[in-house]
Amino acid sequence: MPRATTAVPRKTTASRSAAARARAGREPTLIGSVQRALRLLEAVGGFRQGATAKQLARAAGLPLGTAYHLLRTLTHEGYLRRADGRFFYGESAAGFGRSDDRRCERQGLRERMGCLRDELGAAVYFARYRDGEVQLVDVAEDPSRPAVEPWADFRATAHAHAIGQCLLGQLPEEERRDHLARHPPVGLTPSTLTEEAVVLRRLASLRPTMPVLERQEYALGTVCAAVPITIGPLVATMALSLPVAEADRLDAVARQLRCSVGAMGPSFVF
Repeated sequence: MPRATTAVPRKTTASRSAAARARAGREPTLIGSVQRALRLLEAVGGFRQGATAKQLARAAGLPLGTAYHLLRTLTHEGYLRRADGRFFYGESAAGFGRSDDRRCERQGLRERMGCLRDELGAAVYFARYRDGEVQLVDVAEDPSRPAVEPWADFRATAHAHAIGQCLLGQLPEEERRDHLARHPPVGLTPSTLTEEAVVLRRLASLRPTMPVLERQEYALGTVCAAVPITIGPLVATMALSLPVAEADRLDAVARQLRCSVGAMGPSFVF
């Protein structure tokens, strides 16, 4: 007589899912790459003067190759910034727990730009160079002092407008060449320089503390000036624009802008 066997019921899909949820409750799923990135962010805090990739990899206990990939991502996302081969906390990381402070700083910048607009009788712009691109941060304008219409991609036409020329002029030559290789000069108006060698010579001739003047190179009917702002690794500029009918004012208001920005000090740049 055959021996009796006891049937073992199969687990249904629902029961398997329930079991998986139960296990997940006991053993949370952890993302290793996120853990490694957080260890790198924590490691940065241990170096007041910034740290190299090798130092951070060692401090976080990570292979150098892995650290490089994570550092590149964290820098791209703004949680870190790189200057002179060393990594520091970036704006995104600085924003942790400081959103109210940053809103106040942004509002303070806008108020100062509004004052400059009224003093100069011109639209005023604040821009910076970050992650290899020109970033227009804010504009102060009103109906009587309208801003320039960005009819051509602002980031790709840095060779043509005062803001871009001022920012590129603050970069090392290698970074200028890299930018122009990614965004080759193109003709926007009859006054635009389009030969890369000529553009590079012009950028190399700019004086570090002097305004950059541009007359109808980006847009017909408009003249502009930009003042360089260099605070540590920050590359930024405050600029203004005037209708071409007021071009005779450009030199004077550019000098006034330079003096006003210099008097503000570094605290106005958030």
